[in-house]
Amino acid sequence: MRDDEGQVEHIYREKTDKRILKKNPWRDYRLHITVLILVVVAELIGTQKIPITGDVAITIMPLIYTIVLGLIFYLDKRITWIKRKQARIAEGAMMLFIGVLIAKLAVSSGQSIHLIFEMGPALILQEIGHLATILVLPVALLLGFKEEAIGMTNSIGREPNVAVVVDKYGFNSPESRGVFAIFIIGTVIGTIFISFLVTLSLSFLPLHPYAFAMASGVGSASMNAAAIGPTLAAFPGLESQIEAFAGFSNLLSFCVGIYIVIFLALPLTERVYRWLEPKIGKDSVEKEDE
Repeated sequence: MRDDEGQVEHIYREKTDKRILKKNPWRDYRLHITVLILVVVAELIGTQKIPITGDVAITIMPLIYTIVLGLIFYLDKRITWIKRKQARIAEGAMMLFIGVLIAKLAVSSGQSIHLIFEMGPALILQEIGHLATILVLPVALLLGFKEEAIGMTNSIGREPNVAVVVDKYGFNSPESRGVFAIFIIGTVIGTIFISFLVTLSLSFLPLHPYAFAMASGVGSASMNAAAIGPTLAAFPGLESQIEAFAGFSNLLSFCVGIYIVIFLALPLTERVYRWLEPKIGKDSVEKEDE
């Protein structure tokens, strides 16, 4: 439909705009107050260290508390003001505020650009880590998954990886069901998992701080943010350098990682699946459900 000036306009645009203005999601003040309370509680608890040995301790950051408490609030049926609608609002807000973090990491990367150039091929070679997810393919086969295992284990299942799998196999394919499952799981518990993983790695692995910073850039903004926290706490005084390497590594994983998935990870996952499935594959999970 065209207006008087010849511009194309949707016939329901005016009604949609009125509905959005009438029910503005940013006016859900109970959600904002709840989030503020959770953040205050988490900050009051503070960073906790659980000693394992004399020199090894696990560091739990406040981010973990807020995620766990938020999940409890969402799942508790007695809390009626935090439901699916609020989850969608929070998801959009998270992407908005993570943009500020990405901008901060970009500034840090610019300030430490000489260090990034000095690392040379290390930043590129660390992208080979995208192939590590294929190592869990035998586990998926032992659990009874079939072609779904290809979508589940070729990558960490973030947005670019989902697009590649859906484009190659089709939306209703078993491979797409597998990558969507990992995408959902990663969205729900990915930040908690990577935060604990980084904490354990910092405690047990004698690596350089820059190595931990680069390893936190897996191609996911939320996981990157969750991984930076324990690393910054473990190496005070190197904040700008760690942020620089983490931000640049995450950007590199997001851009270059998709080509590694297309040309290396996905074909390799298919080959490993065809080799292992006849040997260790079990009855399909779907058949057992039927």
